[in-house]
Amino acid sequence: MRVPYDGPVSELPIESHWRSVLDHSRSYSDFTYVYPVVSRRSRGLSIGINLNPDKVCNFDCVYCEVDRKTPPLTRTVNLLQVRAELAALIAIASSGELARDPKFSETGSLTREIRDIAFSGDGEPTMVHNFDECAQMAADIRRAHHLDATKLVLITDAAGLDKQSVRRGLEIMDRNNGEIWAKLDAGTAEYFAQVNRSAIRFERIVANLTLTAQERPIVIQSLFLRLYGGIMPDTELGAYCDRLTGITEAGGKIQEVHLYTVARPTPEKWATRLEGPILESIAEKIRQRTGLPVATFA
Repeated sequence: MRVPYDGPVSELPIESHWRSVLDHSRSYSDFTYVYPVVSRRSRGLSIGINLNPDKVCNFDCVYCEVDRKTPPLTRTVNLLQVRAELAALIAIASSGELARDPKFSETGSLTREIRDIAFSGDGEPTMVHNFDECAQMAADIRRAHHLDATKLVLITDAAGLDKQSVRRGLEIMDRNNGEIWAKLDAGTAEYFAQVNRSAIRFERIVANLTLTAQERPIVIQSLFLRLYGGIMPDTELGAYCDRLTGITEAGGKIQEVHLYTVARPTPEKWATRLEGPILESIAEKIRQRTGLPVATFA
């Protein structure tokens, strides 16, 4: 039986076995672009905006759970429809209607507080040609609904952070409680090629992280896993820590490092999850080597 919680909504305990935590499908009702999830990293309800319904990405991560065998429902982003869906889902959450959805029945009042509006989806959100317009749309809706404490979050692989439309969008986010969660899964180009399998040069990823962190604090999000049964070698972990230190020594600001692992079935059977204690032991090594705050989500 679920024990009632009487503390602040923003501090409600989030259980990893909840259906809404286990199922992060990017669909809700008859919506095309906007979807709700309960995210432990967001510490509550996150409303996602899928800017990649076409499922296009510039990474091919070994752990990515996006089904690219099934054709997409649409290949374009209709901002007018996104705006309408976002406003509707905010109203549904705020009224308590979302909590009555069977998927979210375990969450109680948690789903009434919108922790963030996140640009994420079935690919890399910075690949959209008009990211700045998307950011402005979300900022306008956030303001219209008086969501002063709600963050605008960009979840990105960092490859497109140097694009002009993205940089303009980040400036809009800066003025609207914005936060960037940028991926860094490796310390060397070789490991990057093995895990993220991208044609983007690893040096560009690191340069984009550094440039962006010099302009505002960022969150580094890193997925660590087992490859063919083995964990990241200590030499690779050392190189990863050196990358983080290089960003801060160049004047970049890393607000926090999020370490997480595989949560759902992967396309590659040899890419498997790390156990919680091992992930935490890696986090402690990163803390000691970099002095940065590190949170784990196993």
